[in-house]
Amino acid sequence: MKPLIGISCCRKLFGPFGMPNHAASDTYVRAVDQLIGGVPVLLPANGGAADIHTLLRRLDGIILTGSRSNVQPELYGGPPHAEGTPEDEFRDGVTLPLIRAAVHEGVPILAICRGFQELNVALGGSLHQRLQDLPGRIDHSTPMQPSARVRTAKAHMIAITPGSWLHRLAGVVQVPVNSLHNQGIDRLAAGLIVEAVAPDGTIEAVRAPASPFAIGVQWHPENDHDRDPLSRRIFEAFAEAVRVRAGAPAMALAAD
Repeated sequence: MKPLIGISCCRKLFGPFGMPNHAASDTYVRAVDQLIGGVPVLLPANGGAADIHTLLRRLDGIILTGSRSNVQPELYGGPPHAEGTPEDEFRDGVTLPLIRAAVHEGVPILAICRGFQELNVALGGSLHQRLQDLPGRIDHSTPMQPSARVRTAKAHMIAITPGSWLHRLAGVVQVPVNSLHNQGIDRLAAGLIVEAVAPDGTIEAVRAPASPFAIGVQWHPENDHDRDPLSRRIFEAFAEAVRVRAGAPAMALAAD
């Protein structure tokens, strides 16, 4: 049987009457289909109604997705967001307890962009709310371009920690990444270690050593895994961890 991969959803208003819906980008679904060989399972942003215990009994891995919304600042002791900043309390109510339980239970996690920030907050860290407002920081936010290829193009280099998990995966200590975020890690959670940083010192990748596989990246590997070797390897490594969790035979990483 194929492994079940949970994909975190956001609660968004759709249609002419603004009805609440649960949504995740097709890029994550396609990554599960094409790279992981699993069955994508969309996890609704239903807050306290989520049955975390049942989810973790059934799921073989979890992808925490990117989103325009930001983690509620009261969850990490931060000041209120600027007016108009999107939040999603229903998603926070699912993902943060899910992360803590998944790390404890050893369920593989791949945390991307907002998911990367959720991983840090769930384990006790805090966030900068607008990196571009901080002295000495570059603007990490999404380029306002109609072309998806332009928006998700490589934006800056990252320096990978020598000897780290990401270094072993990449084989080099510097790679270019895309950049589509405003927020970033301020105080690193005690349960995380740094795997890579941007030129301005912004943390770009982390790992939770307490779990067999709990990796967070600030960029979006789901957008270029078809043409970027490291992006593809990240998903393939996650797939290996998922197969181990599911008790399925391991597969070798695909050749470049």
